[in-house]
Amino acid sequence: MAQWMIPPLFRPQAVVFDMDGLMVDTERVIKYTWDVTGAKMGYENFGDNILQTLGKNRDQRNEYFLRKYGEDFPLQEFLDGYHQEYARYEKEHGIPKKKGLMELLETLRRMKIPMGVATSTHGEHALPELERQGVRKYFQAVITGEMVSRGKPDPEIYAVACRKLGVPPEGALALEDSYNGIRSAAAAGMKVIMIPDLLTDDTPVAGCLFGKMESLERVARWLDGNR
Repeated sequence: MAQWMIPPLFRPQAVVFDMDGLMVDTERVIKYTWDVTGAKMGYENFGDNILQTLGKNRDQRNEYFLRKYGEDFPLQEFLDGYHQEYARYEKEHGIPKKKGLMELLETLRRMKIPMGVATSTHGEHALPELERQGVRKYFQAVITGEMVSRGKPDPEIYAVACRKLGVPPEGALALEDSYNGIRSAAAAGMKVIMIPDLLTDDTPVAGCLFGKMESLERVARWLDGNR
């Protein structure tokens, strides 16, 4: 498939956003903090594990670590350590928004298109992050990882988001960066646009995609042209 795939004209009844790696540049920070924490615990390149866990919720990630490193893996020590490293990084450097986020949110608000969030991140972390970034006010529904019984790639979280927004999945657009998220939204019946972050190759999910664009800024321009 071509590097970018611009979809045909389509005016969505609602748009549902993933959060980490899509709206906020958190995945690179998480990878860094996993590397730092893993090194302190004697593991090399521990941050590479993020490529296998993108889009997964807290329980799914924990299960992945125990499955890969064994039941004796000091999971709580790792979690406490990386949360401390993440908080330190955020305090010193901040976490930037992804390119074009505010332009897209304003475009959708101007077009009177409802917006939602479907993130695997637990609400205790996701909601404060949305507030810190100053974007919580744009969303009429926020579905976080603990609010559903089955995490991505299961379609539940996107089905719930569409239901909360009062739109049929086939009339809604999902914006995602991870394979698990893309599969989740597509299985729910939504049109999905991939905005690459740590994962750039769309081959594993090509059949799920409505489009692939380089940034949220490009999505805003595409939507603006659909009016």
